[in-house]
Amino acid sequence: MLTVITYDVNTETTEGRKRLRKVARHCVNYGQRVQNSVFECVADAATMLKIKADLLKLIDLEKDSLRFYDLGSRYEEKIEHHGCRESYAPEGFLSL
Repeated sequence: MLTVITYDVNTETTEGRKRLRKVARHCVNYGQRVQNSVFECVADAATMLKIKADLLKLIDLEKDSLRFYDLGSRYEEKIEHHGCRESYAPEGFLSL
């Protein structure tokens, strides 16, 4: 299934900037960055539970925001892309 993960981490402090880097690094391990703070992850339900739990440990719920959009298994027709960045095959190899 495809899940879109978005986050907004408050970077006004050194601790916030560290949290931002940790969240981004964790997301890179599981998905493809499609915009600055937006990742698309193809993972089963158990893996998504782990990803969510790990990310929730990294953020500050008082200052940061984290969102998960579950697009399910039939996501191909739910994604529409326009603009300069090329699209990719979500179930193909991840590019860095």
